[in-house]
Amino acid sequence: MTYRIFYSDGSAGAITGGCEAETSLVEEYRPEPEALGRARELLEAGEHDAISVRDSSGNVLYGVCLQLRLGFLAE
Repeated sequence: MTYRIFYSDGSAGAITGGCEAETSLVEEYRPEPEALGRARELLEAGEHDAISVRDSSGNVLYGVCLQLRLGFLAE
């Protein structure tokens, strides 16, 4: 299964309906552990406003499920 990570590069890419829209970057990974590892790297770097991980069906992994997969624990 292929996983895609979508995230903003932090720059204003276009103006849509009077609002600035950020440019999105996309990375693809075959194995889930690689995709989740990269998502965790992006989150820990703290340089991106939004990060989204999607499976090959286009389903977004989010919430508690994503946190558990990335290894984040509640303190």
